[in-house]
Amino acid sequence: MAKVTTRLSDKEIKSAKPSEKEYNLFDGDGLRLRIKPNGSKNWIFNYYRPTSRKRANLSLGKYPDLSLANARKATLEANELLAQGIDPQEERKRQQQEYKSVHQHTFSNVAKEWFEIKKDDITPDYAVDIWRSLELHIFPSIAKVPVSAITAPQIIDLLKPIEAKGSLETVKRLSQRLNEIMNFATNCGFTQANPLVGIKAAFKKPKKENMAALKPAELPELMGAIANASIKRTTRCLLEWQLHTMTRPSEASGAMWKEIDMESKVWTIPSERMKKRRDQRIPLTDQMLAILEVMKPISGHREFIFPSDRDPKKPCNSQTANMALKRMGFAGRLVSHGLRSLASTTLNEQGFDRDLIEAALAHVDDNQVRSAYNRTDYLERRRPMMNWWSEHILEAATGCFSVTCIKKLSVVG
Repeated sequence: MAKVTTRLSDKEIKSAKPSEKEYNLFDGDGLRLRIKPNGSKNWIFNYYRPTSRKRANLSLGKYPDLSLANARKATLEANELLAQGIDPQEERKRQQQEYKSVHQHTFSNVAKEWFEIKKDDITPDYAVDIWRSLELHIFPSIAKVPVSAITAPQIIDLLKPIEAKGSLETVKRLSQRLNEIMNFATNCGFTQANPLVGIKAAFKKPKKENMAALKPAELPELMGAIANASIKRTTRCLLEWQLHTMTRPSEASGAMWKEIDMESKVWTIPSERMKKRRDQRIPLTDQMLAILEVMKPISGHREFIFPSDRDPKKPCNSQTANMALKRMGFAGRLVSHGLRSLASTTLNEQGFDRDLIEAALAHVDDNQVRSAYNRTDYLERRRPMMNWWSEHILEAATGCFSVTCIKKLSVVG
């Protein structure tokens, strides 16, 4: 004869006292109240798993937060699932995952998780550019959309207006970033698959355009323009520093005094500030040292060599040199990044070793095997080349226009 369980009453539950060991009060149908030594009372549903037929416990909640009546209701629902061959624990996990998909795994939340990892592999300026592009073009439309609900047509419709404005490069970058985020979401189990693979085929391809740069013969014109421009001393020095060192705009503008080794005449840019995430050593020429001498009274007591006007504790904006070139009349002819192209073209025309030029530009060899084994930066072999380049710039600055003129370090501006 089956054992008959006497139903619990609220009075019995309230009067139940803790003992040295936990014990159970039984209500029937698998429902029991577990009394722990600390006095807590927890509802447990005990059942056989449909597939393995092994005993399992499903926690329903604490008493009195979950009343006796509601505990019985939860037990009834669990038994109904069992009658259909559904494990109550598995059903709870499914519902929790569904809730997370809707409320937690939204595009903006997943993008933040992705970005926390991504930003460690890129320069700070590039990280800012990525996040701003998402805030401007993506988040206003799909920030709260679950990643599991995102579709290719939805994203294509979102990017089409940007394409219509002719911003094809922006569309290309956004497509790449969205794909990275959705791949991350897929790998983390937030969605079954990335639906955005191949969406770039829905848009026009941006035409490859070379960075605006001057021809080698136009260097004297540039030096004359820099000398006569109505720009601040720091900006003038930054422009020439970038030109002499052949560095990228963000690398030059973010230069710190602690990165300079005056004794060895070397500027070492740490990997976290480099596009390719490798330390970059730059041999300092006399002209580069002259620029530092000009800047020392201005920023020698600060962290950054080229401090911002608005907040001297921060560096100049990476676009400072670019904006100055525009004001000097070089819009469409030269961007600050093009100073590197000017240097590269000139040095190649003069027959300098290609490996030395590429090392000076901090380019990584396209041949991955060769790059993996070739760890040298040719520092000492690059010194004569960098000296030649600095001397060449000085010669182009007819009349000693350059701030690097060793005899006359005074700067107009």
